[in-house]
Amino acid sequence: MDYYQTLGVTKSSSDDEIKKAYRKLAMKYHPDRNKGDKEAEAKFKDINEAYETLKDPQKKAAYDRYGHDAYKNAAGSGGFNPNAGGFQDFNFNFGGGASAFSEIFEDFFGGGMGSAGGHAHREEMRGSDLRYDASITLEEAFRGKEIELKLRTHVKCEDCKGTGSEGGAKPKVCPSCKGTGHMRFAQGFFMVERTCSACNGTGHIIENSCKKCRGAGRVNVTRTIKINIPAGINDNAKIRLSGEGEAGIRGGRSGDLYIFVTIKPHKLFAREGNAIHCDVPVSLVTAALGGEIEVPTIEGKKAVIKIPVGTQSGQVLKLKGKGMSIVRSSLRGDMFVHVNVETPVNLTEKQKELLREFDNDHQSHPKSEGFFAKVKEFWQEL
Repeated sequence: MDYYQTLGVTKSSSDDEIKKAYRKLAMKYHPDRNKGDKEAEAKFKDINEAYETLKDPQKKAAYDRYGHDAYKNAAGSGGFNPNAGGFQDFNFNFGGGASAFSEIFEDFFGGGMGSAGGHAHREEMRGSDLRYDASITLEEAFRGKEIELKLRTHVKCEDCKGTGSEGGAKPKVCPSCKGTGHMRFAQGFFMVERTCSACNGTGHIIENSCKKCRGAGRVNVTRTIKINIPAGINDNAKIRLSGEGEAGIRGGRSGDLYIFVTIKPHKLFAREGNAIHCDVPVSLVTAALGGEIEVPTIEGKKAVIKIPVGTQSGQVLKLKGKGMSIVRSSLRGDMFVHVNVETPVNLTEKQKELLREFDNDHQSHPKSEGFFAKVKEFWQEL
């Protein structure tokens, strides 16, 4: 095995390049990511063996000069020492390669052997996020709404100011884990991490626990929170209130409160973005002769809309600025009135006769004329 080929580097590669290559390969072939894969485990051993030599200037110099002959007696007293001009012991079992493992753990856990645990510990102390589902009407979405919410949740203990110690005394850093809440040690080819038994993973030792919160730094209470839902909010919108979730343990950061907003269906209006749509029935006479009708608006008022002469069913008329509120703006969307021309029902004999006379006069019906003209062309093409 050539150590340089194993790591994918050359003799001229810098220390940083060798280290970078090692980290990339170690991440790829680490046993935790390749459980049960014997080939990956063997590859992992090879790259660690190569890196243990090439990262050390003296070992690298010996390897560059003598190759693997420098390590033929590595288990005994035959290791090469370039400073001594001869051979001496090299401990080449990988239980002693903790430095290499610590470097790869920087990639796995986001820091060194101590800082990674500290970061994870701080995240564990953070309070939980909370969720509340708010169902509102379309009118409330138009105007905006204030909700008073009562939640059973954890808040910071006032007696100990969140420290968990009687009188607010500052807890002592755990001497065993140095405040990380975890203990790490090499075990054969693996690095094992366990919760510190001395502090139970908190990273601190409390000598006199607060009587009110029993050392947790927080207590469970019913809390009232006022939430402002802005005018113009969309359906399925999510509002995040930072720090309004559960208090963390022993001064840990509070979680967040998330409000999930749903808008109930409306019996008159349908919303599309900032626009409001409304289906409005119009009499046959009004549609034919034109006129004015009153329509409801989302703010609870009436608006007058002009029906043009000869309006057809399905025609859409616009009322500018009568739609939904726009979030963080004084403007509004538009309202669209969808005309549904009503066909008279329950006619008297006299009314039926008048309609027959009207139909016999061959009045202009633009949609019918256009449709049947196309039908005629279709039949002629067959």
